[in-house]
Amino acid sequence: MIPALVLTAGLATRLRPLSLVRAKAALPVAGEPLARHILRWLAGHGVSDAVLNLHHLPHTITGIVGDGSTEGLRVRYSWEMPVLGSAGGPRRALPLLGTSPFLIVNGDTLTSVDIGALVADHRQSGALVTMAVVPSVEPAKYGGVIVESDGTVSGFAKRQSRTWKVLAAEPCYHFVGVQVAEAEAFASLPDDVPSESVTGRYPALIAERRGSVRAFVTTAEFFDIGTPADYLNTSLLLESRDPDP
Repeated sequence: MIPALVLTAGLATRLRPLSLVRAKAALPVAGEPLARHILRWLAGHGVSDAVLNLHHLPHTITGIVGDGSTEGLRVRYSWEMPVLGSAGGPRRALPLLGTSPFLIVNGDTLTSVDIGALVADHRQSGALVTMAVVPSVEPAKYGGVIVESDGTVSGFAKRQSRTWKVLAAEPCYHFVGVQVAEAEAFASLPDDVPSESVTGRYPALIAERRGSVRAFVTTAEFFDIGTPADYLNTSLLLESRDPDP
Protein backbone atom coordinates (compact mmCIF):
# COMPACT_ATOMS: atom_id res chain seq x y z
CA MET A 1 0.00 0.00 0.00
CA ILE A 2 1.12 3.57 -0.67
CA PRO A 3 2.49 5.75 2.18
CA ALA A 4 0.37 8.25 4.08
CA LEU A 5 0.86 11.80 5.25
CA VAL A 6 -1.26 12.62 8.31
CA LEU A 7 -1.81 16.35 8.75
CA THR A 8 -1.32 17.00 12.47
CA ALA A 9 0.44 20.39 12.46
CA GLY A 10 -2.58 22.69 12.76
CA LEU A 11 -3.37 25.02 15.66
CA ALA A 12 -6.91 23.63 16.11
CA THR A 13 -8.26 27.05 17.09
CA ARG A 14 -11.90 25.91 16.89
CA LEU A 15 -11.18 23.26 19.49
CA ARG A 16 -9.89 25.65 22.13
CA PRO A 17 -9.49 25.50 25.09
CA LEU A 18 -8.80 21.76 24.67
CA SER A 19 -6.14 22.38 22.04
CA LEU A 20 -4.25 24.77 24.31
CA VAL A 21 -3.06 21.74 26.29
CA ARG A 22 -2.57 19.12 23.56
CA ALA A 23 -2.43 19.04 19.79
CA LYS A 24 -5.73 17.88 18.35
CA ALA A 25 -4.29 14.54 17.23
CA ALA A 26 -3.14 13.86 20.80
CA LEU A 27 -6.58 14.31 22.36
CA PRO A 28 -8.22 11.10 23.60
CA VAL A 29 -11.30 9.98 21.69
CA ALA A 30 -13.21 7.17 23.38
CA GLY A 31 -10.16 6.38 25.51
CA GLU A 32 -7.49 6.47 22.78
CA PRO A 33 -5.54 9.41 21.32
CA LEU A 34 -6.92 10.44 17.95
CA ALA A 35 -3.56 9.84 16.25
CA ARG A 36 -3.60 6.20 17.34
CA HIS A 37 -7.10 5.70 15.94
CA ILE A 38 -5.95 7.07 12.59
CA LEU A 39 -2.70 5.09 12.45
CA ARG A 40 -4.41 1.82 13.37
CA TRP A 41 -7.02 2.44 10.67
CA LEU A 42 -4.24 3.04 8.13
CA ALA A 43 -2.32 -0.05 9.24
CA GLY A 44 -5.52 -2.08 8.96
CA HIS A 45 -5.68 -1.11 5.28
CA GLY A 46 -2.12 -2.19 4.64
CA VAL A 47 -0.32 1.14 5.06
CA SER A 48 3.15 0.43 6.46
CA ASP A 49 4.77 3.88 6.23
CA ALA A 50 3.33 7.15 7.56
CA VAL A 51 4.57 10.70 7.99
CA LEU A 52 3.05 13.11 10.51
CA ASN A 53 3.66 16.82 10.07
CA LEU A 54 4.24 18.77 13.28
CA HIS A 55 4.03 22.34 14.51
CA HIS A 56 1.61 22.96 17.38
CA LEU A 57 2.58 21.25 20.67
CA PRO A 58 4.52 18.57 18.77
CA HIS A 59 5.75 16.77 21.90
CA THR A 60 2.18 15.79 22.77
CA ILE A 61 2.04 13.82 19.50
CA THR A 62 5.54 12.37 19.38
CA GLY A 63 5.27 11.24 23.00
CA ILE A 64 2.22 9.15 22.11
CA VAL A 65 3.11 7.89 18.64
CA GLY A 66 6.89 7.47 18.81
CA ASP A 67 8.16 5.46 15.85
CA GLY A 68 4.71 3.98 15.19
CA SER A 69 5.70 0.41 15.99
CA THR A 70 2.95 0.11 18.61
CA GLU A 71 0.37 0.81 15.91
CA GLY A 72 1.96 -1.56 13.40
CA LEU A 73 3.69 0.81 10.97
CA ARG A 74 6.72 3.07 10.62
CA VAL A 75 6.21 6.73 11.52
CA ARG A 76 8.47 9.66 10.66
CA TYR A 77 7.94 13.36 11.19
CA SER A 78 7.97 16.46 9.00
CA TRP A 79 8.64 19.55 11.14
CA GLU A 80 7.14 22.88 10.14
CA MET A 81 7.99 26.43 11.19
CA PRO A 82 5.73 28.22 10.46
CA VAL A 83 2.75 25.93 9.99
CA LEU A 84 2.51 25.39 6.22
CA GLY A 85 -1.11 24.46 5.62
CA SER A 86 -2.85 21.68 3.71
CA ALA A 87 -0.79 22.23 0.52
CA GLY A 88 2.46 23.58 1.94
CA GLY A 89 2.62 20.70 4.41
CA PRO A 90 2.55 18.01 1.70
CA ARG A 91 5.10 20.00 -0.31
CA ARG A 92 7.57 19.93 2.59
CA ALA A 93 6.94 16.22 3.27
CA LEU A 94 7.58 15.03 -0.31
CA PRO A 95 11.19 13.89 0.36
CA LEU A 96 10.01 11.74 3.28
CA LEU A 97 7.09 10.22 1.39
CA GLY A 98 9.41 9.10 -1.37
CA THR A 99 6.85 7.56 -3.71
CA SER A 100 3.89 8.80 -5.67
CA PRO A 101 0.98 8.63 -5.24
CA PHE A 102 0.47 8.91 -1.49
CA LEU A 103 -2.42 9.31 0.89
CA ILE A 104 -3.15 12.56 2.68
CA VAL A 105 -5.27 12.18 5.80
CA ASN A 106 -6.51 15.03 7.95
CA GLY A 107 -5.36 14.67 11.52
CA ASP A 108 -8.88 15.18 12.82
CA THR A 109 -10.44 12.53 10.59
CA LEU A 110 -12.21 9.40 11.76
CA THR A 111 -13.87 7.64 8.87
CA SER A 112 -14.52 4.21 7.39
CA VAL A 113 -13.40 5.07 3.84
CA ASP A 114 -12.21 2.02 1.90
CA ILE A 115 -8.61 3.05 1.19
CA GLY A 116 -8.00 0.26 -1.30
CA ALA A 117 -10.99 1.30 -3.41
CA LEU A 118 -9.97 4.96 -3.17
CA VAL A 119 -6.43 4.23 -4.37
CA ALA A 120 -7.68 2.00 -7.19
CA ASP A 121 -10.08 4.71 -8.36
CA HIS A 122 -7.27 7.27 -8.35
CA ARG A 123 -4.87 5.09 -10.30
CA GLN A 124 -7.30 4.39 -13.12
CA SER A 125 -8.46 7.99 -13.50
CA GLY A 126 -5.18 9.75 -14.23
CA ALA A 127 -6.03 12.54 -11.78
CA LEU A 128 -3.45 14.38 -9.72
CA VAL A 129 -5.74 14.39 -6.67
CA THR A 130 -8.69 12.19 -5.72
CA MET A 131 -10.77 13.35 -2.74
CA ALA A 132 -13.05 11.03 -0.78
CA VAL A 133 -16.45 12.70 -0.40
CA VAL A 134 -19.90 11.92 0.93
CA PRO A 135 -23.21 13.55 0.00
CA SER A 136 -23.48 16.84 1.87
CA VAL A 137 -26.34 17.05 4.35
CA GLU A 138 -25.18 20.13 6.28
CA PRO A 139 -24.22 22.87 3.79
CA ALA A 140 -24.73 25.48 6.51
CA LYS A 141 -21.98 23.86 8.58
CA TYR A 142 -19.50 22.61 6.01
CA GLY A 143 -18.14 23.82 2.70
CA GLY A 144 -18.95 21.85 -0.42
CA VAL A 145 -17.06 20.06 -3.17
CA ILE A 146 -18.74 20.64 -6.52
CA VAL A 147 -18.68 17.36 -8.48
CA GLU A 148 -19.71 16.84 -12.09
CA SER A 149 -21.48 13.69 -13.27
CA ASP A 150 -18.22 12.02 -14.34
CA GLY A 151 -16.53 12.59 -10.96
CA THR A 152 -14.59 15.68 -11.98
CA VAL A 153 -14.27 18.31 -9.26
CA SER A 154 -15.11 21.68 -10.81
CA GLY A 155 -14.85 23.88 -7.71
CA PHE A 156 -15.48 24.43 -4.05
CA ALA A 157 -18.22 26.29 -2.18
CA LYS A 158 -17.96 27.98 1.19
CA ARG A 159 -20.59 27.22 3.77
CA GLN A 160 -23.72 29.42 3.56
CA SER A 161 -22.16 31.30 0.70
CA ARG A 162 -23.60 32.76 -2.47
CA THR A 163 -21.35 30.35 -4.37
CA TRP A 164 -23.21 27.41 -2.86
CA LYS A 165 -26.54 28.77 -4.09
CA VAL A 166 -25.24 29.56 -7.56
CA LEU A 167 -23.74 26.11 -8.02
CA ALA A 168 -26.63 24.24 -6.41
CA ALA A 169 -27.53 22.67 -9.75
CA GLU A 170 -24.31 20.62 -9.49
CA PRO A 171 -24.14 17.98 -6.76
CA CYS A 172 -22.38 19.24 -3.64
CA TYR A 173 -20.43 16.85 -1.46
CA HIS A 174 -18.56 16.95 1.83
CA PHE A 175 -14.86 16.12 1.85
CA VAL A 176 -14.15 13.61 4.62
CA GLY A 177 -10.45 14.34 4.99
CA VAL A 178 -8.93 11.44 3.04
CA GLN A 179 -7.39 11.82 -0.42
CA VAL A 180 -4.80 10.38 -2.77
CA ALA A 181 -2.33 12.73 -4.45
CA GLU A 182 0.52 12.67 -6.89
CA ALA A 183 3.73 14.48 -5.96
CA GLU A 184 3.23 16.59 -9.07
CA ALA A 185 0.25 18.28 -7.43
CA PHE A 186 2.54 20.00 -4.91
CA ALA A 187 6.06 19.83 -6.35
CA SER A 188 5.96 23.25 -8.01
CA LEU A 189 5.04 25.07 -4.79
CA PRO A 190 7.83 27.09 -3.15
CA ASP A 191 9.63 25.56 -0.18
CA ASP A 192 8.38 26.42 3.31
CA VAL A 193 5.70 28.87 2.17
CA PRO A 194 2.21 28.42 3.69
CA SER A 195 -0.37 27.27 1.15
CA GLU A 196 -3.85 25.76 1.35
CA SER A 197 -5.34 23.13 -0.95
CA VAL A 198 -9.01 23.98 -1.34
CA THR A 199 -8.57 27.76 -1.35
CA GLY A 200 -5.44 27.89 -3.47
CA ARG A 201 -3.67 24.91 -4.96
CA TYR A 202 -6.60 22.79 -6.12
CA PRO A 203 -8.47 25.61 -7.89
CA ALA A 204 -5.21 26.34 -9.73
CA LEU A 205 -4.90 22.70 -10.80
CA ILE A 206 -8.53 22.65 -11.95
CA ALA A 207 -7.94 25.80 -14.01
CA GLU A 208 -4.86 24.29 -15.63
CA ARG A 209 -6.43 20.96 -16.58
CA ARG A 210 -9.96 19.66 -16.26
CA GLY A 211 -10.01 16.35 -14.39
CA SER A 212 -6.83 16.96 -12.44
CA VAL A 213 -8.90 16.91 -9.25
CA ARG A 214 -11.55 14.23 -8.93
CA ALA A 215 -13.98 12.94 -6.32
CA PHE A 216 -14.37 9.42 -4.97
CA VAL A 217 -17.98 9.33 -3.83
CA THR A 218 -18.57 7.03 -0.88
CA THR A 219 -21.15 6.29 1.79
CA ALA A 220 -18.49 5.84 4.46
CA GLU A 221 -19.01 7.13 7.98
CA PHE A 222 -17.33 10.37 8.97
CA PHE A 223 -16.93 11.69 12.48
CA ASP A 224 -16.29 15.37 13.17
CA ILE A 225 -13.92 16.51 15.92
CA GLY A 226 -13.65 20.17 14.94
CA THR A 227 -15.23 21.84 17.97
CA PRO A 228 -15.56 20.89 21.67
CA ALA A 229 -19.21 19.94 21.08
CA ASP A 230 -18.34 17.77 18.06
CA TYR A 231 -15.46 16.22 19.98
CA LEU A 232 -17.74 15.31 22.88
CA ASN A 233 -20.48 13.90 20.64
CA THR A 234 -18.03 11.77 18.65
CA SER A 235 -16.34 10.46 21.79
CA LEU A 236 -19.66 9.48 23.36
CA LEU A 237 -20.85 7.80 20.17
CA LEU A 238 -17.70 5.73 19.74
CA GLU A 239 -17.61 4.85 23.42
CA SER A 240 -21.21 3.59 23.19
CA ARG A 241 -20.21 1.29 20.34
CA ASP A 242 -17.20 -0.15 22.14
CA PRO A 243 -17.54 0.47 25.90
CA ASP A 244 -14.60 -1.79 26.72
CA PRO A 245 -11.82 -1.05 24.18
